[in-house]
Amino acid sequence: MSCITGCNLETGDFPGPVVTISRQSGCSAQRIAIKLSKILTGYSYMMDTKTDAEWKWVDKDIIEEVVNDMIEEAKSGDYDDTEEAFKMLRQVAKAFSNETIYDISDDRIIDTFKGVICRLACKGRAIIVGRSAGVILREVPNKLNVRLEAPMEWRINRIMQLRDFTQAEAVKYVKEMDTKRDTFIERIIGRKATNDDFDVIFNYASMHDDEIIDAIVNILKNKKIIAYYEDY
Repeated sequence: MSCITGCNLETGDFPGPVVTISRQSGCSAQRIAIKLSKILTGYSYMMDTKTDAEWKWVDKDIIEEVVNDMIEEAKSGDYDDTEEAFKMLRQVAKAFSNETIYDISDDRIIDTFKGVICRLACKGRAIIVGRSAGVILREVPNKLNVRLEAPMEWRINRIMQLRDFTQAEAVKYVKEMDTKRDTFIERIIGRKATNDDFDVIFNYASMHDDEIIDAIVNILKNKKIIAYYEDY
């Protein structure tokens, strides 16, 4: 599998750029990712290469596309574990599509999953929500790891509104989702995530989506992960 991920984290062969967004339960990362992808596509716009400059937030269709690319590469190569690789890749794609990715415990599937995340980042101009992408890509250059957090009481109230839950149901949901995500991260990297795993942490309870997006864009520009308009 390491031969077909398309990047080498040790040598720095990692094109990027990529943004990851980790979040606590009750913080809406998807709508931030969708809007951010449109804004970053505008910043990356170059008249003759618009398709190449498009930023995409990673949904199940993007995952399917990446997995299919990796399968085609495995078919054309001389690998001893080709059939096993196909099986692992398809299981990862299925887990992404039906939101059971956090239930994965098989080490082989986890390794395959890491390879898919790396390939996504290597393709560049990707915004990856959740899936422990931030900790997987922690040492990768040309990326920004974002974390969305909020006080427990605020998140419980928000889940009650969004899902029409009772308070007891919302408390159970928030705690279970937080535990599930934290446990998955431990499976991935062998430890709990810490603040050091993220480049910037936002308090979602005190900031609007547009304020968070503006801050992310400015950080990307200042870190020269994206260019200013006048640089083109």
